[in-house]
Amino acid sequence: MSGDLVPGRPNAVRRGRRIDYERELNEEQLRVVFHPGGPMLVLAGAGTGKTRTLVYRVCRLVEDGVPPGEILLLTFTNKAAREMLDRAGRLLEGGTGRIMGGTFHSVGHRLLRRYAERVGYTPRFSILDREDATDLMGTALADVQPELPKRRLPRARLLVNLYSFIINTGRPLDEVLLERAPQYLDQEELIAAVFKRYLERKRAADLMDFDDLLLNWLLLLRRHPEVR
Repeated sequence: MSGDLVPGRPNAVRRGRRIDYERELNEEQLRVVFHPGGPMLVLAGAGTGKTRTLVYRVCRLVEDGVPPGEILLLTFTNKAAREMLDRAGRLLEGGTGRIMGGTFHSVGHRLLRRYAERVGYTPRFSILDREDATDLMGTALADVQPELPKRRLPRARLLVNLYSFIINTGRPLDEVLLERAPQYLDQEELIAAVFKRYLERKRAADLMDFDDLLLNWLLLLRRHPEVR
C-alpha cells in the first residue's frame, strides 16, 4: 500500500506510517477527529482526553491534505502548544513544522507585529504589562478630573480590572458597574471619560495592553479577512 491518504477511513497513511485511530481513540474522540469540516464545539471535563483529541485532529487534517501552514493551534499556555505540536510531529514523522501554535495573546502579538498598520499602530508598538497599564490609567484619571477629591475616585487598579472585564465580555459599562462596583454607579460618566482618555494615551504612544492584543487581533481579522 502506498503512502497516499485513504479518505474517510480511520487508518490513514502518511509517509508510509499508519495511524490506527480506532485503536488510539474512543468513539467520542473519533467523532471529533473525523469531523468533516466547519466549526465544532467540544465540551469536556478534566482528564477526558482533550489534548489527545486535538493532537490526532491535527494529524488527521494534515493527512487530509490541509497545508500545515494553514493550521492554527491555540491553547492557554505556550508549553501546552509546544507539547501538542511535538506529539503530532512524532505521529506524522515531523510533518507539523509550519503549524502556528501558541497562546491567544502570543499568536495575536505575532500577527499584529506583521499587520499593525492596518489597525492604526506601527510594527514597533510596545506592550504594557499590568503595572504599566495601572500607572497609565492613573494618569488618564488625573487628566480627566485632576481636582476631584481622591476619596471619591475609584482606584486605577480597579479601573484597569473593570476595563479589562468590559473588553473581554463586551458588556456595557453601566451593567458591569452594577455587578462589580455598584458604589461607583454615580460616576459612570467620569469612568467612561477616563477609559476614553486611557485609549487616547495608548494610541498616541503606540502602546497596547494585553487586552488590546486580543481586541486588535479580532478587529484585524474582521476588517481584513485577507490576512487570515
